This record gives sequence, structure tokens and C-alpha cells, in this order.
Amino acid sequence: MSSPIWFVNLVKKTFPRRFVLARLTKVPVVGGFLDRWLFGGDDIVYLPKDRVVSIGVEVAGGENVVLPSRVVEYFVEKANYHWVMNTCICREATGCRDYPVDLGCLFLGEAAMGINPNLGRRVDKEEALEHVRRCREAGLFQLIGRNKLDTVWLNVRPGTRLLTICFCCPCCCLWRMIPVLSGEISSKVHRMPGVEVRVTERCEGCGTCVKNCFVQAIRMEEGRAVIGGECRGCGHCVEVCPHGAVELTLTDTAFMENLVPRISGLVDVT
Repeated sequence: MSSPIWFVNLVKKTFPRRFVLARLTKVPVVGGFLDRWLFGGDDIVYLPKDRVVSIGVEVAGGENVVLPSRVVEYFVEKANYHWVMNTCICREATGCRDYPVDLGCLFLGEAAMGINPNLGRRVDKEEALEHVRRCREAGLFQLIGRNKLDTVWLNVRPGTRLLTICFCCPCCCLWRMIPVLSGEISSKVHRMPGVEVRVTERCEGCGTCVKNCFVQAIRMEEGRAVIGGECRGCGHCVEVCPHGAVELTLTDTAFMENLVPRISGLVDVT
């Protein structure tokens, strides 16, 4: 049975306190339980926006280079079941004023058919691709992968038949809690293979990127921004830097050959 609306409303009310839950993941025993219950088997990947990507390798026929958006399109086209949520629970719960609340997650796979019909609707491939396009135009980030937390709050099973495609904003994203999660759990949210982010000599040390990094992966050292290993490669820093000093480079144009089998091995969307 799908989650009733009263339970979903409870989730919305408690969402702003997610950082409290995140800190508990570092508590012995409690953290292990939360990991198994809410994050077991997770593998989630940030996909940078096409417009912030530069190609760092020589490619024959460079005009045909596959960009990150193709990952989502591949799975939408492959899937037999498509479900669009009426709203983004993260933005709705936090009262977001900067990004559209009505652009919710896209779920693929048979398990999505068990979602409470009051929360969204089944769509065809064309409608799903149009939803993806609207989310991109709104400036939202894309995350894709297996996310057990969605099977829990939506009360749908099995997780091997529910692929999450989340469209996040930097102010309300669930994964803003990455810096306070246990290392074991936060390591399940990844940078896309082949993505490198670096600060160039144009950096003037203004700190804009530090203030806007929602996973707190950038720090200032000797008046210059430094990107740490916690970076998930979303590319938000590229967009907000007023001096164009941050670059996101795709160094492996064959990333699809790695990522598609990896996700397909976790979730069957057919």
C-alpha cells in the first residue's frame, strides 16, 4: 500500500530537520541502523548541466560528443514506466521562492506504479522528456540513481525497480546534508565519472563559490578558492563565479559506457 497523504505531510513537516537525522548517522549503532534502513544499496550520481561542461580531451567528430543530459534521456527512453511527481517535496517543505515547486522528481520503473496517485501521475516517454526539459530550463540540477529513501517515504517496492531522477535546487536539496552525514553514507552520492572541477588563475578570492557550494566542498586558502575531494561535480560554482574562474571539464567522453551499466545493474526500469 502506498504512503497515505497524512504520512507525506508529516515528512514535509520534518524535512527541515533532516540535518538532525544526518548527524545521528555518525552515532555508533544508530548510524548503522539508519544506513541499512534509509540508504542501503544506494548509488546516486550528480549530473552537471550541459552548459557548464567543457571537453578536456581531443575527440574525433567533437560536435557529436555525448553530454551529461544524455544519461537521463537514455533511461527515459528505455523505461516502460514513467511517473512525474506533482511537486518537489524538498522545495515545498522549505517554502522555496527561487525555483519552481511544481517541478518534482521523475521516477522510472514498475515500482513507481505503486506511488499514491494523489502525489503525481503516470506519463508517457514524450511527457517525461518534456518534464526533464522544463526542469533543465528552470536551472535545476539532475541526480540519478537508486535512492532507498524514496522507497521508504513513498512506501513502494522493490527498490530494484525504482530509479530516481531528482531535480534539485542549491537552496533546498535533500543532499545539503552531505557534510554532516557519516562518511559511509555520503560516499554513496557520487560525482559523474570523467568530471573534473578546478579553480583557474582568474580567481580573485571573492568567496562567492564558497558561500554557494551546498555540499561545502570549497574553502579559501591564502586568498584563493580550493576545491576539495567532497566536490560532487554539480557545476554550480561555475555558474555563480563572477570572474569565470572555475571550470568543469569532461575528461572522459565515454562516461556513458561506465555509468549506464552501473545504474542498470542496480535498477531495472523495463
